[in-house]
Parts: sequence; structure tokens; C-alpha cells
Amino acid sequence: MRFKFFRHLHMVNKHRFLVFVHCVKCGLFWRGLTHDLSKYSPVEFFESVKYYTGKGSPIANCRKQNGYSLAWFHHKGRNKHHFEYWYDNKNKEQINIPYKYAVEHICDEIAASKCYNGKDYAPTKLLEYFNKHLNSYLINDRMKAFYLKVYTDMSNFGENYILNKKYLKSTYSEIVLNGSNNSNN
Repeated sequence: MRFKFFRHLHMVNKHRFLVFVHCVKCGLFWRGLTHDLSKYSPVEFFESVKYYTGKGSPIANCRKQNGYSLAWFHHKGRNKHHFEYWYDNKNKEQINIPYKYAVEHICDEIAASKCYNGKDYAPTKLLEYFNKHLNSYLINDRMKAFYLKVYTDMSNFGENYILNKKYLKSTYSEIVLNGSNNSNN
């Protein structure tokens, strides 16, 4: 158990550091600094230690075994960069995720992909992952189009092309605020 404790702690710290680096490139210093602090809370940390394998999310592992994850319930309600935070269950609708959290989500996904894929990481991994899970995401069409555009551009042009304030602000404005749903623009 001690082995898993320190391995998981290392993974959380590595992930948070990568998110911080990516957020700074996008002009979101504070979002990067405070990203996923709830992962150190007892409910999230100890469940994640229990289901830690080093390959994939401990939350996903817990869900496979139990059908749910208390850590996930805690996490999604405290971290505004997750789609689920902005989803209104009663009205079955997601409002547009504000820019800073939408960008933090992108930085989070890139960092998670790097941590979980290790040497097999490639910029195309995010688009593949997003497309694979697209139908299970509770996001509206504008947000879906925004993420598809960003991940497609990352696949085609690389991480440095998308991880900057100018690109992300203009893409967010064009698709989310102005309503262009064409992800090939």
C-alpha cells in the first residue's frame, strides 16, 4: 500500500506540474497553480491510491469495479474545468464553459495523456480519445465543436500551435461565443 501511496502522489504531482506548465503558456497562471488541489483531499486521494495501477485513471478503475467513484463525485463538483460541473441535470443541458476553465480542461487533458501514455504519447492521442468518448460527454454543440477544433489542430500542427493565448482566445470566441459550429474553419 505504501508503494501505491507514493506512486499515486508522484503521478498527481507530475500531472499538476504539467498542467501548470501548459496553463502558463496560455496565460492562465492561477488556473495552473490551483489545478486539481482537491486530489489531495482524503476522499479523492485514498480512493485513488486504492485503485492506482499506473495505467489509466484510478477513478476509472474504481468505476469498473464498483460502478461508481466517490472520488469522482467529489472531484467534479469542485473543479470547474470538468464538463460535468457545468451540466444542469434537471434541464439536461450544459451551458458554455467559461474560457479559462475550457482552456484549463485542454491543459488537463494534454497532461493526463502524457502521464498515462508515457513514451507512447503523441499529439494525436487527444483527438482519438475525445472522438472515442464523444457520445458519452455531457457537453453542448458549441463546446464540442471548440474541443474538436483544438484537438484536430493539435493533431495536425502540434502542441505549440494550440497552447497559446492568441490561438485559444480566437478559437473560443469564433466557435463558442459567435456560434460557428464548423470545426474545419
